[in-house]
Amino acid sequence: MEEKREWKHRKSSTSSSIPIPNSSSIHSLDDGCLMHIFSFLSPIPDRYNTALVCHRWHYLACHPRLWLRVDRSVKDSSEPGVFPTIETAVSHARPGDTILIAAGGSHLACNIQIKKPLCLSGLVEVSCQMKPPSSVLRVRTGCYPWLNSWSTLFGLQCLALEFMSNCKVANLTVKAELGCCLLHRSGRLTIDGCILQCESNPLDYLSCPIVSTAATGPEILTSSAKSHGDSVSVSRTRIEGGAKAVLTSGSLELQRVRVIYARTSIFFWFDVDRK
Repeated sequence: MEEKREWKHRKSSTSSSIPIPNSSSIHSLDDGCLMHIFSFLSPIPDRYNTALVCHRWHYLACHPRLWLRVDRSVKDSSEPGVFPTIETAVSHARPGDTILIAAGGSHLACNIQIKKPLCLSGLVEVSCQMKPPSSVLRVRTGCYPWLNSWSTLFGLQCLALEFMSNCKVANLTVKAELGCCLLHRSGRLTIDGCILQCESNPLDYLSCPIVSTAATGPEILTSSAKSHGDSVSVSRTRIEGGAKAVLTSGSLELQRVRVIYARTSIFFWFDVDRK
């Protein structure tokens, strides 16, 4: 009995000697350390959730060093990291930046070329992740680009975004009347949680939500060899209208297709990769 009491006493005294970490010690870190930690979080939803903790974390999690914003409602053009158009944000972005596109209204997009690794993401409320993305990109009506060989090859009249690097598009609704929503020319493109919509048009046979021309012709084959693989990965994405969901060429083909039928829509998962 005495041995048990002595053992319990030793155990309690030993445990009490172990220092208990301060639960608020993370707040003692300076702003630079916290911002560096936040940079490892995925923009949506982790970094977005982090911004809801307190005023200081909101300031650091939304700092222009971590992501840029496209917001047409901002009147002060001198605010750092905020741009009125997607094209302006892309031109100012550094490789690896995340561009957060504000919800509400439509952002015009026409033949925006992206030649550096970027992530374009719409804003999704944490409690409404199953709702359609409210950040809308609309291809400007009557937008006829400098029809390069790829556009001529597929008869495309207009497109929203053209990717020539490793990029990600998430939580966006992209609408095109004639042409394609997204044109993939090289690199690895990831599309997650989006709605790609080719609106009803008598020339629907000329429309296609996703077009991939990677590995077409000697020029693209050379750049493909340098980038060590071109591909498109689609997940949790609604695709509506157009002649086909995806149009491919060269050595890429549609693979690993999965479809989930929801009550009001159809969600696609698939890859476009080498044969």
